[in-house]
Amino acid sequence: MPEESVSGDWSRRQFLSASAGSALALPLADAAEGAPDKPLPIMQATGVKVGEVTENSAIVWTRLTANTARNNDGILFPQRKKDQPRHVVDMPTAEIEGACPGAAGRIRVRYTAVPGGGDGAATEWVDVTAETDFTHHFKLTDLKPATVYHYTVETTEPNGTTRHGPRHGQFQTAPTRDVPSDFRFCVMTCQGYPDRDHADGHHIYPSMLALKPRFVTMTGDVVYYDNDEPEAKTPELARLHWERMFSLPRQVELLGNVASYWLKDDHDTLDNDSWPGRRAGKLTFAEGQEIFRQQTPMTEPGYRTFRWGRDLQIWFTDGRDHRSPNTMEDGPDKTIWGAEQKAWFKKTVAESDATWKILISPTPLVGPDRVNKKDNHANAGFTHEGSELREWIKANVPENFFICCGDRHWQYHSVHPTTGVQEFSVGAASDAHAGGTPGENPEYHKFHRVKGGFLSVTVRPAGQESELLFEHRDVFGKPVYEYKARRSL
Repeated sequence: MPEESVSGDWSRRQFLSASAGSALALPLADAAEGAPDKPLPIMQATGVKVGEVTENSAIVWTRLTANTARNNDGILFPQRKKDQPRHVVDMPTAEIEGACPGAAGRIRVRYTAVPGGGDGAATEWVDVTAETDFTHHFKLTDLKPATVYHYTVETTEPNGTTRHGPRHGQFQTAPTRDVPSDFRFCVMTCQGYPDRDHADGHHIYPSMLALKPRFVTMTGDVVYYDNDEPEAKTPELARLHWERMFSLPRQVELLGNVASYWLKDDHDTLDNDSWPGRRAGKLTFAEGQEIFRQQTPMTEPGYRTFRWGRDLQIWFTDGRDHRSPNTMEDGPDKTIWGAEQKAWFKKTVAESDATWKILISPTPLVGPDRVNKKDNHANAGFTHEGSELREWIKANVPENFFICCGDRHWQYHSVHPTTGVQEFSVGAASDAHAGGTPGENPEYHKFHRVKGGFLSVTVRPAGQESELLFEHRDVFGKPVYEYKARRSL
């Protein structure tokens, strides 16, 4: 597929032509209080994100910005080579390329299930300030299942007298658990800012949007505080990484029109292989945790589960908040998940009656990984807990449980040689970011590819069965590998 075919305009046409109404032409907010003669500036340069979607609720993440667009003409920090010193940041972050300074003011969300507008609900106006980086998370409740909702985010100056232009979008709620699951979702991870394929963002965003997924999972390392210049050694620079990545037009387009679920890992919390109590310059691990919560539409705790119809339940686990130091000697007390999360996982997976059960993990449980790594359940450093979890899966959900993992910069489908646990590694978000594999291992691998891309997962009825289809795709959305499973109902 040529590069031009994944432009933002192309993906928008493809997505909206197949959707119930246009998310970009909704007159809901303007009609309510009288539209101005001239378009007003939209002061939401970092877009909108909709997360934690259930059959009757969702969280709408919003942020008020000082400007209508990112600072494309700011100071550019070239990516340094390993033998080069770090760049010195001696200017305000607002002057750096991609910066989107926030602004104080008021925000509210209007939403409706009626295509093209009509009567809808509205949240209360909320003041946003520097205390929350000018963000607010709106919890929408009492939504209808399996329904496309159109939303409008409105903003004003602090006194409320000067209104800005609205930003529109849409998302779809989950079906109830008695409805056969029939949809696709996408899984992505590991996106480096200097490794993006295009000035407008990574190719995978319009590629995923063109597939019309119900949701996308952002599976850790969505920014790189330590690898990508300028290094985030302060909270201000950490927020800059979020501003510049998620103000890219392709990112804004997808996340404004498709629901998303978020997981953090090491690089988007603090730095490589980090754990609680550590710090990087003036940025502490605790501040990194808070910034991630601030910048994403997610709830606490970081481990949670969601049901999507009769046939699918997904689990998200957190690998940073509860972990032991990587340097600790391995044994029964060394953990990545922590006792509470591990007990929750086993209990909820065992109780689920979903046809298919999928764990979406920021790090691998199967691998294999490089021998010098010691940060995940596929490594020797966490052998005890990794073996415990794989053996539990083998004993309790041997046929209908799968793992989709982030963290590794290559794509694979692995089957653990002794427990049979199956794992699909998503791979890096771009070809330039791919690499690092220890090589293909025939004892584990059914598929192995060192290129960028993403994973799409489809659940659909197949006569008296339910079919589950995993597809590794390249950055343009072309399938490069597939695996199918079926179960009788």
